[in-house]
Amino acid sequence: MTAVGRALRFTRSLRFRLAVSYVFFFTLLLAFLGIVFRQTLSATFKSQMRSILEEEWGAAKGYLRTGSAGPDWIFDKEDPDESFVVNRIRRVYLLADTQGHALEHSEIYDSIGLDSPDEIKKTLQSGQPAIRVRKDDKGIPYMIRSGLMIDERRNKYFLAIGRPIDYNDKVIRDFTWNYFSLLPVVIVVSGLLGWFLAGRALQPVNSVAATAQRITHSNLNMQIPTRNAGDELDRLIEAFNHMMQRLNLSFEQIRQFSTDVSHELRTPLTVVRGQLEVAMFTAGTIAQYREAMADALEGVDRLSNIVRALLMLSQAESGQLVLQKTRLDFAELIRDQVDQYQIPAEAEGVRLSAELPETCNILADRIQMERLVSNLLSNAIKYTKSGGTVKAQLVSEGNQVKFIVEDTGVGIAPDHLPHIFDRFYRVPSADPEKGLGLGLSFVAWIVKAHGGSIEVQSELQKGTRFIVSVPAGDSTAPPLDAPALPLHEQVH
Repeated sequence: MTAVGRALRFTRSLRFRLAVSYVFFFTLLLAFLGIVFRQTLSATFKSQMRSILEEEWGAAKGYLRTGSAGPDWIFDKEDPDESFVVNRIRRVYLLADTQGHALEHSEIYDSIGLDSPDEIKKTLQSGQPAIRVRKDDKGIPYMIRSGLMIDERRNKYFLAIGRPIDYNDKVIRDFTWNYFSLLPVVIVVSGLLGWFLAGRALQPVNSVAATAQRITHSNLNMQIPTRNAGDELDRLIEAFNHMMQRLNLSFEQIRQFSTDVSHELRTPLTVVRGQLEVAMFTAGTIAQYREAMADALEGVDRLSNIVRALLMLSQAESGQLVLQKTRLDFAELIRDQVDQYQIPAEAEGVRLSAELPETCNILADRIQMERLVSNLLSNAIKYTKSGGTVKAQLVSEGNQVKFIVEDTGVGIAPDHLPHIFDRFYRVPSADPEKGLGLGLSFVAWIVKAHGGSIEVQSELQKGTRFIVSVPAGDSTAPPLDAPALPLHEQVH
């Protein structure tokens, strides 16, 4: 990568943009605060100076007397405090008559520039005191307070007094210079701090990215530890971990599907191939060829059933098979299924009976519940010897409905019970021609999808009992249109 490319990549990084944004807004904030502080300081100084001038104005009215001989300051010359106050007032001072003629003024005021008669008349006519800033010939600024003064004899005069404000201006200038001189240093330090904080804040994000780069098909169970801070980054980590769990589950399902397909298709394909090879090399008559083709077609049918069952179960477990729940009379559904299986049961010499309430409402998918009942009844009949019995029961217990299928069949050994819901698992003593080993896997998914549970109890040569529990439905809700749809696929 070229230097230009590295520079572009650096400037486009999230850490760089966060740090620059932090420095930019921090700089604006500091500049704004500096301007606000400067204006506040200036306004404070002006307010204080106006208060001082108001106090001196009041003192001047107490000490200044006017008469035919001109203005006179009356105070105790032996009192140092009064002498100091009067001398300070007279330092920047102008007294004029109402026509604008100066009667007395200080040397400093003369350097500032005496007010013209027009200015004096305008101020007197306004009836309000005037505050203004003027500079002397040396450039020193003074704040002047001028207005109408009425002495004890009711004579009217124009009086103006002032105070230098060069020290105030110097303080403001020094503050401005020092503050904005230090601002670049503060910006650089804040930039380094922003870079460090951005790196710390993005560390979990980098961990997520690094973990994502290390993920392969063989380690999808990788998890990023949370910081237990409860912030957005923790939520990001939790979302990433949940995503990895879902991906791992999906890949496990794909691997399981591939394993199941390769395992279950191998035997039927071998059988079909063997039958065709035998027919090719040994068959000599049309009847022998027909027999070989019939055997091969049976194997092909078995392969088709396996593929359909696998696809259906895979769709169910991956969430592609969506339940269409309606209010369903479970008792009526079971009654119909029991009636349908009476003929197969009689053919096997098995007595099939049902103990059901008149009605029992649940919220469920009719097609899937039919598949569940059909699989359990079919399995019970298949593994019950002639002369045995199969009994279906339905009972309500609080907010749960229990569907029980009990038979007097061959039973299941205790060490096989934990595995009977696994794909393609068949009890070793069972007849392999009686099913694919997928029916109970599908039953387990249907029960789980409806928020229920399934339990199995069995003893060898005594029988098996399956107990399915599902949530009860609202018996007061009106029934929804849910026509009894035929079972398109039967999985055993």
